[in-house]
Amino acid sequence: MTTATYESAVRIGSTEYRLLATADPDLVVRLSGSDLSGALVAEGELRLPAEAGSAVGKVLGQVLDAMAKLGAPRPAARSRPANANQPWTADLDDDLRTAWLAAEPDAPTADLIRGIALRMERSPTSIRSRLARVGCDPDVPGRPLSAEAAAVLGVRGRDQGGLGDKPDPPRWEEG
Repeated sequence: MTTATYESAVRIGSTEYRLLATADPDLVVRLSGSDLSGALVAEGELRLPAEAGSAVGKVLGQVLDAMAKLGAPRPAARSRPANANQPWTADLDDDLRTAWLAAEPDAPTADLIRGIALRMERSPTSIRSRLARVGCDPDVPGRPLSAEAAAVLGVRGRDQGGLGDKPDPPRWEEG
């Protein structure tokens, strides 16, 4: 019978892991890990029938992936703008409308929205969604919202910056 051997190494951080697998006739997998000073930090051996290697390898891979995810640090939560989820006031609406309508029509829309969002301590999504409600075309800086666009966007009354004649129905304020 021929002996088959596989050897590999990988460095993760300051630890080098070495894997040696042999099949003669059983499958033997040896793993060791050493830090930069050469101190052994991980070791183990797995012995099983060669025909079970592939199936056990898949299960072992799934288990190791799941266990690594359990111990992995959670990603840091993104910070939210200071005024996120705060109600919009008439003064804030006026400030937003004034800032948008004062912009040049060829100004980059996304950059303008991000800039206003930073100044008002709101998210860019909040600013963009609020623009139509204050009577501004959210796609073209400096342009008021037309009555046709207001109908498409479903805004009316005060939310159109005076384009409609019906008062707003009661609703939840957006942040």
